[in-house]
Amino acid sequence: MNPALGGLSAFVRTLTPALAALGHSSEIVCVDDPREPFLNALPVPVHALGPARLGFAYAPRLLTWLRAEGTRFDTVIVHGLWQYHGLATHRALTRPDSPPYFVFAHGMLDPWFKRTYPLKHCKKLIYWWLAERRILRGAAAVLFTCDEERRLARESFAGSSYPERVVTFGTAPPPDEPAAQREAFFRHAPELRHGPYWLFLGRIHPKKGVDLLIEAYARLAARGVALPRLVMAGPCADPSYLRQLQQQAAATCPKGMLAWPGMLNDDLKWGALRGAEVFVLPSHQENFGIAVVEALACGTPVLISNQVNIWREIARDGAGLVEPDTAEGTLRLLSRWVGLDAESVHHMRTAARCSFQQRFEIGAVARSLLAVLQEAPRGRSP
Repeated sequence: MNPALGGLSAFVRTLTPALAALGHSSEIVCVDDPREPFLNALPVPVHALGPARLGFAYAPRLLTWLRAEGTRFDTVIVHGLWQYHGLATHRALTRPDSPPYFVFAHGMLDPWFKRTYPLKHCKKLIYWWLAERRILRGAAAVLFTCDEERRLARESFAGSSYPERVVTFGTAPPPDEPAAQREAFFRHAPELRHGPYWLFLGRIHPKKGVDLLIEAYARLAARGVALPRLVMAGPCADPSYLRQLQQQAAATCPKGMLAWPGMLNDDLKWGALRGAEVFVLPSHQENFGIAVVEALACGTPVLISNQVNIWREIARDGAGLVEPDTAEGTLRLLSRWVGLDAESVHHMRTAARCSFQQRFEIGAVARSLLAVLQEAPRGRSP
């Protein structure tokens, strides 16, 4: 549940209150160290059974807890694949009185990982045949956030066969305090208070296309185009990769035009999104992109690649621009935005808010998820 790990923990944090509003209580079981301070702010009871060990996130207390407590629940949802929590759930919930379990894939079956990290895929392939395919087959359904994610998942592993369902995905709207949120962000990054800026917000990771964004920004500036500042906000787990990006920016971009404010949470995050001229994410793989939807909730248009799986919805709603996840595609993305007139930008901001309200608001997400969960009868044996 560490918020530094990305959108999954944010989704769980916003989903549980929405389910409660519909009359359904939730509890969170995680393999974090129970001493972690971020657990104190969670909105529902939390059972932290870690700290987890190794990359497999093995937590020996988890299986025992699930066997003892699992039958209290009507439904169990496993978020993510390839780690011990899925195997433990599959092993624990095999009695006739066990509740059905669902597996939320969260993009972890996307073939991009297969192409980009072939050695890691070999390890996953072994685990697939040893355990993961049985975990998915035993689930009442494997949940995907859109049709594109479901379609791509079928390309990752031969012989995959499991029940599939698509559910709406999204987040809660920001607290209605725009002025206070902007002020909080500008106090954190005072150099951005005056003048427009473009915003990347998310984990700084090779799959996010951050290098493409820096390259495209530098090429556009070299043409003499007057550009806003570029804000690269988010945590980076690899200091050497962050240094590489910062060196790239220093060597190619106009001096002082890039800002690196680090990870932004709560009011700082919402203030950055509200104040941005546009949100940019030229990602190579994104099953959904929770930060994209958070930008829409703030009425901020989005510039994304066609590897963000909700790109068709964004394009259809007129809430942003879409191009391929290449150097030329990212350059076109920024160039198209620079070429828009004020009226087009205004229409796109309005479309961004409408897209969020109609497609991605957390109440609709909770209702969509409940409709799928309630199809599975209790007492089903995986």
